[in-house]
Amino acid sequence: MNLPRPRPAIAALPAYVPGARGEAGRLPPVKLSSNETPYPPLPSVAAAIAGAGEIAHRYPDMFAVELHERIAEHLGLSATSVAAGGGSVAALQHVLQAYAGLGDEVIFPWRSFEAYPILTAVTGATPVTVPLTADARHDLEAMAAAVTDATRVMLLCSPNNPTGPSVRLEEFERLMAAVPRRVLVVLDEAYVEFVRDDATVDGLAALERHPNLLIARTFSKAYGLAGLRVGYVAGSESLIAPVRACVTPFSVSTPAQAAALVSLGARDELLARVEAVVAERVRVADALRESGWDVPDAQGNFVWLPAGERTGAIAQALAAEEPAVLVRPFAGEGMRVTIGTRAENDALLAALAQV
Repeated sequence: MNLPRPRPAIAALPAYVPGARGEAGRLPPVKLSSNETPYPPLPSVAAAIAGAGEIAHRYPDMFAVELHERIAEHLGLSATSVAAGGGSVAALQHVLQAYAGLGDEVIFPWRSFEAYPILTAVTGATPVTVPLTADARHDLEAMAAAVTDATRVMLLCSPNNPTGPSVRLEEFERLMAAVPRRVLVVLDEAYVEFVRDDATVDGLAALERHPNLLIARTFSKAYGLAGLRVGYVAGSESLIAPVRACVTPFSVSTPAQAAALVSLGARDELLARVEAVVAERVRVADALRESGWDVPDAQGNFVWLPAGERTGAIAQALAAEEPAVLVRPFAGEGMRVTIGTRAENDALLAALAQV
């Protein structure tokens, strides 16, 4: 029987692998497999979500007008310089829909955020991957050299998910000087609030210097709204207008808009939680290095363990613990471990010592 067939690019898409969630019938796991905050929503945010649920029979504000205005106010930009979507993944998808297509190339580092090759292939564009350096950083010189006449978009991830290092200002400026202005550069700053390396490029400040730059940020990490899906890209109005044209109507739900608005007002409370995560990140990374792990510079809410061919076996052994300790393995390369509570992190360290 001849049935409809998908486009070849869609049929060949790599699968996005979410963080493991544990198994039924076992103790609740120590879930360090997804880059989430270990803290529940603030009471004020939870109240806003509950209140929004009372009008769930109504469509959300399709254009999320107040949300765009508040994000823009927070960034010091105009509302028309922001495009919000269902998480920064969706916002990045809309960027690629607007700027890349069949016959175009999208350059990004690898390994990096595993959605990049998927989002690229969905648009019909060709992914061009550039290997990381030996210390798990972007090789920006090689990325600049990879630009061709077909290049339309370049994606940078700072800090890099899953390896941890951030893009530094000096190297970023060299890259921007080398890349033609016709190429759109997108700086993905999903973990920007966790960065403590003073040499890291500030994407927001860089927008003023580079008219071909966009930044992407999210409410999923520092703001603790991973389950509600709110993210955005920002840049010049001329670059953002085509992106906004691609945004799926009503893609940011009413509870998500309400939670994001309250979270912006409660930023100081949320950043105090970020400080706690950063302190634990330093403690965990130091402990891992003392025990022999070669942990790269960690600037997100996670650390990278370059386990190589041992990755699968170690991840399986951790998952076999009781309770299970769940990490995010990348076969043959390493494991990303999200920073949890102190107790969760202690469980990880103890389990790794046994493994």
